[in-house]
Amino acid sequence: MFIPLKDENPTTRFPVVTVLFIVVNILVFFYQVLSPEGLQLYVYKLGAIPYEITHFQSISFVISESGAHLTRISPPLSLFTSMFLHGGVFHLFGNMLYLWIFGNNIEDYLGSFRFVIFYLIGGLAASLTHILFNPGSQVPMIGASGAIAGILGAYFILYPSARVLTLVFFSVIPVPAAIILGIWFVGQLLNIGLGGGVAWFAHIGGFVAGLLLLRLFKQKRRTVSVEYG
Repeated sequence: MFIPLKDENPTTRFPVVTVLFIVVNILVFFYQVLSPEGLQLYVYKLGAIPYEITHFQSISFVISESGAHLTRISPPLSLFTSMFLHGGVFHLFGNMLYLWIFGNNIEDYLGSFRFVIFYLIGGLAASLTHILFNPGSQVPMIGASGAIAGILGAYFILYPSARVLTLVFFSVIPVPAAIILGIWFVGQLLNIGLGGGVAWFAHIGGFVAGLLLLRLFKQKRRTVSVEYG
């Protein structure tokens, strides 16, 4: 059992966007749970359904209690709204823990605005990877884990030797980020085909997207020009 708790990798500024993403995800979850419509209904309203994307058409669901048809959001928009939905407390907590541990350093490196774009593109790439391997699925896909996987991919490249305090069975020990994230990624690969309601391909796609996107978002060194009079 490997559970990362905290990294020993300081930042130069407060991670405003990382905290904002965490707050938004938590607020959306509580809204889902406390809404009279219930959590499951919002999953079907705003989750991303591969069949809709690959067939360019919306699916109509019937609410069993009333027999009324459920109005879904536009399929393209669902690729983004699905990133802010979670199916339960543990799903939410696990994603927000990883986002807090690793997101602040990536935001610090990219800057807040570029981090937002990086996060959304990573999440979109993760969703499209899942859809590519499950084109006919009519099961809604939700969760921030695809976008967060992109952050993990970037962290793996930028800070492989950063120490992460990790719960290993009953002890907390510092482990290099490359090992923690490497184990996480291999775990996703090994779990392909096991199902269990987890979009493993989305995790893999998000991680790989993070590796590749980092090259596009890489900070450029500033050059100083001097004029002589």
